Amino acid sequence: MAQRYGGKYSPDGSDDLDTDQFTPPAYKGARVEPAGARSNVLFVPGIVLAFMSINDGAVGMATGLLGAGALIAGAWLLREGLKAESAYAERKVARRPGFPRKIFAAVLCGIGAGIAAWRSEAGLIAPLIFGGAASALHLGAFGIDPMKDKGMEGIDTFQQDRVARVVDEAESYLEGMADAVRRAGDRQVESRVERFASKAREMIRTVEEDPRDLTAAKKYLGVYLMGARDAAVKFSDIYARKPDRAARSDFMMLLTDLEESFDQKTDKLLLDSNADLTVEIDVLRDRLQREGVHLGRR
Repeated sequence: MAQRYGGKYSPDGSDDLDTDQFTPPAYKGARVEPAGARSNVLFVPGIVLAFMSINDGAVGMATGLLGAGALIAGAWLLREGLKAESAYAERKVARRPGFPRKIFAAVLCGIGAGIAAWRSEAGLIAPLIFGGAASALHLGAFGIDPMKDKGMEGIDTFQQDRVARVVDEAESYLEGMADAVRRAGDRQVESRVERFASKAREMIRTVEEDPRDLTAAKKYLGVYLMGARDAAVKFSDIYARKPDRAARSDFMMLLTDLEESFDQKTDKLLLDSNADLTVEIDVLRDRLQREGVHLGRR
């Protein structure tokens, strides 16, 4: 469906923001889709093998479909593994994936290639060679899953689990907002929601790095984001039926207020963290002075 382009110099592009106020570009905080074309293309061999097996009789068709299923399942596992690896790399504090998706994807790719080779050349040598080569090439092209935790030294795992649950809930609300506004078909609104999501994710990263901030930020990452998601759904329902400039302006103002609120709260969380560090340093200095070690203040 064609969409009307909206931007700063469009006829209706400056009704919701002050032109004198600096606004960050829409691409700030944008994330590249980790599962790109090079992973999607791995679905093709499985589909081709399935079609080629239809006229091979009962045994040949069953064998071909088994190999096709292994190839397609491997391609799907690879997509999920790349997404998990991207999330792991994006965060400063992260646990290794509980299930090594990319490694199992390589194994399934090798099994599928081995079955495909066995269909054309009976025996074990050719399937083992082709299957092993496919698995090795798969690992060489996409690598393996992260095998160790990152930044978890001194972190309370129970508290980190609580943070993970809140973060997953917050991400689901942000994804729900993005899905809802796409139905409205307004590019400027979509860009505005992406910018707000980037601001919300700054708070998410702050809480992940210091789980002690969870209590202070839980209302923002839960109640406020849920309300924003519900508002996006209602706006899209109204705007998809009939473009309403008043509803659009109200929704954009809501996003502006939310973004300012999240920005102020994130800054406060960072200031509180600095204050905690200052307290720890002062306590350590006092303890050292009681032990007879005098440090000059800078």
